[in-house]
Amino acid sequence: MNVTIEIISEDNMYLLDAVAAGVFDEAINPDYLARYVQEANHALCVAVSDGLVVGQARAIIHRHPDTPPELYIDNVGVTPAYQRRGIARMLVTEIVAVGKALGCEDVWVGTEPDNEPAKALYRSLGLDMSDMVMFDGEL
Repeated sequence: MNVTIEIISEDNMYLLDAVAAGVFDEAINPDYLARYVQEANHALCVAVSDGLVVGQARAIIHRHPDTPPELYIDNVGVTPAYQRRGIARMLVTEIVAVGKALGCEDVWVGTEPDNEPAKALYRSLGLDMSDMVMFDGEL
């Protein structure tokens, strides 16, 4: 298995022309993608195998007026056929490196309470699980 990790920019968005099922929640929208990569505080890394994107991790750099920037890992996905091969670990490691390079001092990520593989991954990377309540709604 030959997998490379790429940081997506305007120069290599074409990599997302070929994405395996289950990597993203929805199909890639070219307009959304273009706007995403133009945002200085967004980061997207992909895992590519034989020209096919088989995994992704995306993050947002949160800047604050009173504390150092922090990296919020917004989403991690690996197509089922490539899971349990260390790809998510490679993606999270790379997206954290991007955050560090951009001045982030902390990282946080959320997952569903029953997502045991994700919780095991984040624990193995030295992250601590904390209690949190999330609220959401439509705008």
